[in-house]
Amino acid sequence: MPPNLQPEPSVNVLGEALQSCSTEPMTGFFRNGCCDTNAADHGVHTVCAIMTAEFLAMSKYLGNDLSTPRPEYGFEGLMPGDQWCLCAERFRQAHDEGAAPFVRLDATHRKTLEIVSLEVLRQYAVD
Repeated sequence: MPPNLQPEPSVNVLGEALQSCSTEPMTGFFRNGCCDTNAADHGVHTVCAIMTAEFLAMSKYLGNDLSTPRPEYGFEGLMPGDQWCLCAERFRQAHDEGAAPFVRLDATHRKTLEIVSLEVLRQYAVD
């Protein structure tokens, strides 16, 4: 694998080993259950978010429908309570709009801190 496509070290926003976000549904840029990332992940899918109805509705309204099943992509659709590796920029946008989902800091990749501060993430942390 070219060096720029190697996964970045699996470290969370707390400086500890990155924990799994979800395997049901399977999530992550690499579909390995973790919010790992690399240079090819232009969306920076690094925030382990716990879906809420409010966030899913906002995301659908903004054109990123995460709740509707898309069987052609093997995507069953998300429901409130599901955990998903969310794009860091989408999380920041949801925070700005007052509709951010909860997050698991232990499963949120440190790359997120380039886009969202730890202080903001802590406001939504469940751990």
